[in-house]
Amino acid sequence: MRLPPTRPPTDVGYVELQGTQAALSTELTGRITATTTSDVRPQVDGIIRERLFKEGSDVKAGQALYVIDARSYRASRDQIAAQIESAKANLVTAQNKADRYRKLSDNQAVSKQDIDDAIAAAGTARASLHQYEANLRAANLNLEYTKVLAPISGRIGRSSVTVGALVQASQTTALATITQLDPIYVDITQSSAQLLALRKQLANGSVLPASATVHLKLEDGSDYPYAGTIEFSEVSVDENAGTVVLRARIPNPQRILLPGMFVRIETPQGIVPNAVMAPQQGIIRDTKGDPYALVVDAQNKVVQRKIKPVKAVGNMWVVSEGLKPGDHLIVQGTDKALPGATVKPTLVKIGG
Repeated sequence: MRLPPTRPPTDVGYVELQGTQAALSTELTGRITATTTSDVRPQVDGIIRERLFKEGSDVKAGQALYVIDARSYRASRDQIAAQIESAKANLVTAQNKADRYRKLSDNQAVSKQDIDDAIAAAGTARASLHQYEANLRAANLNLEYTKVLAPISGRIGRSSVTVGALVQASQTTALATITQLDPIYVDITQSSAQLLALRKQLANGSVLPASATVHLKLEDGSDYPYAGTIEFSEVSVDENAGTVVLRARIPNPQRILLPGMFVRIETPQGIVPNAVMAPQQGIIRDTKGDPYALVVDAQNKVVQRKIKPVKAVGNMWVVSEGLKPGDHLIVQGTDKALPGATVKPTLVKIGG
């Protein structure tokens, strides 16, 4: 009785896997926010006489932006200065009288009551002088406030008032708003579940901490030329969206980024220390959707491995469990290679 002919081994192509430290990153959505914003407000009442800036220009802290009519404040300052001169003269007279009465007290030429009255009058004159001096300082301050200065450096927006408008120190409407654009913040929204999973991986050592550098893509898809750094993350989760906010600081010397813009951010999540990069065509999923891979052992037999892919990078998968450096991963002929079967492996090159 003749035995049926034996099938020749199936031809398969394989790649030899290499160990690597794979950097994990996530692309998230972010919104640009100014690092500092300050409203320009008047501190005295009056009529705007001049506007000294161009809307949309950069201004420096302390730069004069508006001039308020100062004539009434100057007159008030001059009036108080005259009151000080009068108070000084009164003080000299009162003080001299008090001094003379003290000298006459030994001869009992002046009653004790008159002496006390003279000393009290000198004290009152001195207090009046101090009060007028304080009023003068306040008047000078109000006179300074007739020049409205920029509280911070940055780019100033449009003016809400024109020359001739009446402004008041108590008004709620800002004269203009200054926004600091360099550096600038980007607020990044991340799922709280992703953040929790990452923290668990960091805690058990399966993932190492990555740098806090982030890279941006603009709304038109182009890469932003400057990298940023993560500053902090919120301590609470948005109840409605289930997300947390990370804040990054980004250099913005060319003022490309403006508050309110949406950007895409590539944020590092960690480093897998003992990972392998496996071609995607070598990763298979079973009927349940669970990933596995087929490798060739030393006897050229097919072995099925359950794997844990972490992230796709181009046409490769970062695999943290199930595969190891030196494994021969089948990437061609996987549909014919059965676990336990003997195959004829051939080394192939896969672009990655």
